[in-house]
Amino acid sequence: MSRVTRTLIGVSAYVEPAGWAVWRNVPAVLVPEAYVRAVTRAGGRAVVLPPDDRDADVLRVLDGLILAGGADVEPARYGQLPGPRTQTRPLRDAGELTLLTGALAAEVPVLGICRGMQLLTIAYGGSLHQHLPDVVGHERHRPAPGVYGAHPVRFAPGSLAARAMAGVDRVNSYHHQGVADPGRLAVTGWADDGVVEAVEDPDRPFVLGVQWHPENEADPRPVDALVAAAYDRAAGRLSDPRQ
Repeated sequence: MSRVTRTLIGVSAYVEPAGWAVWRNVPAVLVPEAYVRAVTRAGGRAVVLPPDDRDADVLRVLDGLILAGGADVEPARYGQLPGPRTQTRPLRDAGELTLLTGALAAEVPVLGICRGMQLLTIAYGGSLHQHLPDVVGHERHRPAPGVYGAHPVRFAPGSLAARAMAGVDRVNSYHHQGVADPGRLAVTGWADDGVVEAVEDPDRPFVLGVQWHPENEADPRPVDALVAAAYDRAAGRLSDPRQ
């Protein structure tokens, strides 16, 4: 190839019982189509990645990585016992952390969404609040099953999050856990109640976590920013004769 066309963006997938046609409760690899639409809209091609902790070799052909939302991360990974409301998927944790470790080593752009931001936090030595309402005293971040909340948000001036979200002061919300300690990540976004809404690694070209679900926004700017960073990385690799 002499030029970049569509960048390949890996999207980590769920493994959940699903039903379609005559089939019911079949273990399936799936991801909400909103992620795919957001990547396509931004000019990329989504590649769905089932949980697999054998290796991260797929990163050789990917230009960017999205860690998607979903179930809670296993609390043992940040030194806690599971609380009564914590629901985990350990196989997914293992597969995504394998991908994330490989992506960081190769400087592949990474966007963590909701659970994905929490996984980033844990990979960087941080920890979580297992049930946010116990901390903030309300359930506005997840008002009801399947119902998104919405709340004001602010970003640290000059941060990657602020650049990606310029002019945005309100986001959606669907989570019951949150960042307690960001570890080695910088906190660059906050809800009006102080809940951490964005984290990033300022020492890498593009490592960003957002607590909301931009794929379900009409203007999914963090996904746009990831695809743009992936495009720049792919273009740089093509122009480098050592690649």
